Amino acid sequence: MVVPSLKLQDLIEEIRGAKTQAQEREVIQKECAHIRASFRDGDPLHRHRQLAKLLYVHMLGYPAHFGQMECLKLIASPRFTDKRVGYLGAMLLLDERQDAHLLITNSIKNDLSQGIQAVQGLALCTLSTVGSAEMCRDLATEVEKLLLQPGSYVRKKAVLTAVHMIRKVPELSNIFLPPCAQLLHERHHGILLGTITLITELCERSPAALKHFRKVVPQLVQILRTLVTTGYSTEHSISGVSDPFLQVQILRLLRILGRNHEESSETMNDLLAQVATNTDTSRNAGNAVLFETVLTIMDTRSAAGLRVLAVNILGRFLLNNDKNIRYVALTSLLRMVQSDHSAVQRHRPTVVECLREPDASLSRRALELSLALVNSSNVRAMTQELQSFLESCPPDLRADCASGILLAAERFAPTKRWHIDTILRVLTTAGTHVRDDAVANLTQLIGGAQELHAYSVRRLYSALAEDISQQPLVQVAAWCIGEYGDLLLEGSCEETEPLQVKEEEVLALLEKVLQSHMSLPATRGYALTALMKLSTRLRGDNNRIRQVVSIYGSCVDVELQQRAVEYNTLFRKYDHMRAAILEKMPLVERGGTQDEEAKESKEAQLSEAALVSTEPPASKLLDLLDLLDSSSGAAQPPPPLEPSPGGTLGHLLDLPCASPAPASVPNLRVFEREGLQLNLSFVRPPETPALLLITVTAVNTSGADVTHFVCQAAVPKSFQLQLQAPSGDTVPAQGGLPVTQLLRIFNPNKAPLRLKLRLTYHHLGQSVQEIFEVNNLPAETWQ
Repeated sequence: MVVPSLKLQDLIEEIRGAKTQAQEREVIQKECAHIRASFRDGDPLHRHRQLAKLLYVHMLGYPAHFGQMECLKLIASPRFTDKRVGYLGAMLLLDERQDAHLLITNSIKNDLSQGIQAVQGLALCTLSTVGSAEMCRDLATEVEKLLLQPGSYVRKKAVLTAVHMIRKVPELSNIFLPPCAQLLHERHHGILLGTITLITELCERSPAALKHFRKVVPQLVQILRTLVTTGYSTEHSISGVSDPFLQVQILRLLRILGRNHEESSETMNDLLAQVATNTDTSRNAGNAVLFETVLTIMDTRSAAGLRVLAVNILGRFLLNNDKNIRYVALTSLLRMVQSDHSAVQRHRPTVVECLREPDASLSRRALELSLALVNSSNVRAMTQELQSFLESCPPDLRADCASGILLAAERFAPTKRWHIDTILRVLTTAGTHVRDDAVANLTQLIGGAQELHAYSVRRLYSALAEDISQQPLVQVAAWCIGEYGDLLLEGSCEETEPLQVKEEEVLALLEKVLQSHMSLPATRGYALTALMKLSTRLRGDNNRIRQVVSIYGSCVDVELQQRAVEYNTLFRKYDHMRAAILEKMPLVERGGTQDEEAKESKEAQLSEAALVSTEPPASKLLDLLDLLDSSSGAAQPPPPLEPSPGGTLGHLLDLPCASPAPASVPNLRVFEREGLQLNLSFVRPPETPALLLITVTAVNTSGADVTHFVCQAAVPKSFQLQLQAPSGDTVPAQGGLPVTQLLRIFNPNKAPLRLKLRLTYHHLGQSVQEIFEVNNLPAETWQ
């Protein structure tokens, strides 16, 4: 007995009544079999019912591709009930990846030409949903005619379809420019909102359209002013705000039209001030309008007073109870801090309060903004607040907070003593989370402050006696004790409390560091060197130091073992030279964050480092394999650079070198966005003309660090490229230490060089990926 096919309502009830997934599959399989049989029989009266059931099955996630051709048949049917289900099926079952969607182009064209509004609406909805670039080109003229039809129902759908067409085929913008000017006079809410959206899409994709629509800025200003003062219609008001969706869309369009255009920006200044002052902020709809107003003020050439008003609005957002509004305010203030620093500074106390937010995303944004607000006038107060936050902040924020405090102290430190105290407190609180260069920077700072040597060694000794778990702190303390241990034992320092230290206590503390399981190999190396230097600074017997050093002569760590063996040799064979070899480090003169001379010679130093850089182990292995199989026709890697005899020694001893200097090639800036700059410097070694060394330097002048920075490069197949490891993956804010990476390009044919770069990084809370090609390289790089 053949089971009759179910109606749609009965099918839904039976599927919902299935107790197990197996029962559901069984019901659907039986019904799909009936649907297939009905399609094969070609029953025209019940085809739309069968397709409706199939669409429900498709919505449950089961395969329904066999109904695609039935959709086309129903669309071609003259009956409205068939067309309605057919167009719905086309929107659900068809897409651009299948060629079947092109078969409905003629049916849509015929339906658009009919005078039946319901059918035209179905065709326009389908076209705006599944319309491919080919369909948009074929049907653009029909849609353009419908934009000026008398019926508002069809015109609204035609405008939305035109938006889809512009997104698919920007070249069609010229077709839709004339109707837009007429549609701006519409009073129908849906048509006007769709028209503003269409103009926005046109201006974003076509410079000619942008220039054309700058003429209608006064008209847009008048529409928005009417919305603010008298309202559009009560049915479109939300929480007392007149049509917020239309207001937001007009503000977005004004932001595009006023960007980098003085006349348009001046025209909208009074209106933006009116919207900013008259919009109710007690409800979320008003906050949305205000936020769009702030963004428009920020992106256009608005007056200075208007920009201050925008910052004050964001300051009020910071006091809102909604976390999302506070997050939006912090993100926007972070964008404005570079251009309107003084205005943002007024809200510094509120920003600092946001550091204590329990929400991790809010506290991270507040931390980035707080670091950007630090300057020479508030560095003491802000650093104190940030250090308090560092003591209680979540572990995932400690590295960013510690890094930001160190950078701010380096740039704006009022005195050297304050700078040293700040770094010591950071190392004591979050030593394991500081950047790798913190130890070197602090030792350089202490070494250059001769008047603070006694103060520094006493502070570090006291900190080390309390805690030896913070490895960067232990390393700096060991270095300082080794250099200035005699000052520690003298006991005369007016700036600290009286501290009496015995030689045995100092040696015992360094031995404790050496024996601690928490000490890293590098930390043990610092401690061992400190013991060795103390052998020339202490008045007592050196037998204890010699015994400790001799123990590490058989250490498992090769670096530590080598140091111990060399120090033992110094005791045994060269004891008469020990005092001269282990004398204090010379003073390091340091001016600001970087010496002027270092800035001028940075490129030259990078080039020299590239010339004497060694190949990684993998490259050496490839060279050996090439030597073993020299008869193969495979492309050879770039030949290693041979430094001139005595070049390395001459560089170390700062002696003149006889090797000729490479020809200078002008530097090239290839990328700049939101404070991140990428510069290329070039060196061609005279002894290897086919080899080009490119040093990629990333500098960050914005107020927030650029993290997870990765630079990748590609060259044509006729070249050979070798990327060496970068100096780091974080580009510090405020023009800190740049990240550099060396590219070695072998060009045996001296062909014109084309370079493709891909940058990925995180900045200002966003993940950014940029891919671009560099074709304007100087001719000296390849000729």
